[in-house]
Amino acid sequence: MDRTLIQEILEVVEQAAIASAKLTGLGQKDEADAAAVEAMRTRMGAIQMKGRIVIGEGERDEAPMLYIGEEVGSGTGPGVDFAVDPCEGTNLCANNQDGSMAVLAASDRGGLFNAPDFYMKKLAAPPSAKGKVDIRKSATENIAILSQCLGLAASELVIVVMDRARHKDLIAEIRATGARVKPISDGDVQAAIACGFAGSGTHCLMGIGAAPEGVISAAAMRALGGHFQGQLVYDPAVAQTSEWADYTVEGNIARLNEMGITDIDKVYEAEELASGENVVFAGSGITDGLLFHGVKFEKDCTRTSSLIISTLDNTARFTNTVHIKDGAKSIALR
Repeated sequence: MDRTLIQEILEVVEQAAIASAKLTGLGQKDEADAAAVEAMRTRMGAIQMKGRIVIGEGERDEAPMLYIGEEVGSGTGPGVDFAVDPCEGTNLCANNQDGSMAVLAASDRGGLFNAPDFYMKKLAAPPSAKGKVDIRKSATENIAILSQCLGLAASELVIVVMDRARHKDLIAEIRATGARVKPISDGDVQAAIACGFAGSGTHCLMGIGAAPEGVISAAAMRALGGHFQGQLVYDPAVAQTSEWADYTVEGNIARLNEMGITDIDKVYEAEELASGENVVFAGSGITDGLLFHGVKFEKDCTRTSSLIISTLDNTARFTNTVHIKDGAKSIALR
């Protein structure tokens, strides 16, 4: 990977966000996802690289989704691995709710953990708490550590948690410390990354979400110097999801072993989930969110709001782009 790729990677998520945003609020989550996938695939195809999807939306027989192992790009140039979620928060997009975005992480070959289609316990926190909070500690202990690291009372801390039945006890414990809970229905990538920025209004992400999105979050937090840990969940009783209604602990462990994961209880640090020498995160808002605005369609232009974080030059760039329509006569400053 090199710096010349950064602008093109930004355009990949911008085009995916625009394509998906055209269906915002129409209740068509699958169609919005498919539109984002096709836009992402098309823009990737124009990049001079030997790209490969290592975390996608399924296997090859589930196309048109970007599938695991799919080759993208021109076929010449640097080798780049991608973890993609073309429309993170499909329900949010379908219902025109905050937090949906087009997102990806990129790294040198072999630099992203090949997260299986599992769930993951996650802990994200600001840089000042890196290496001090720990996913193996209780929520009560971690909130006390956060309070000390940030110089804030527990009552001033905002902890983001996915609004799921499996988090009932976690939410009760957080509130018992005096900290406040910000529940989200979907889209925990943006919530995790927001913890890496002071002034975002959130201080920590706790709880269980999808493992692939955990790798994307880890890439961003590694580049920011923030704290991120993940631990795979394989017990259906812990995941509490209808998708695993027919799964068993033994069957899930066997699946992990087949993928070469034998230390099934391992706690992964951000540097292990996104281990490449060069790591890039890119996200573009489909709907408004914690970090950026959603796509805005105007008479003569379309506006996108995006974030790209890179270890190549140690930057986090917030970008507002005006995509000018043919024949445009008047482009508003804002």
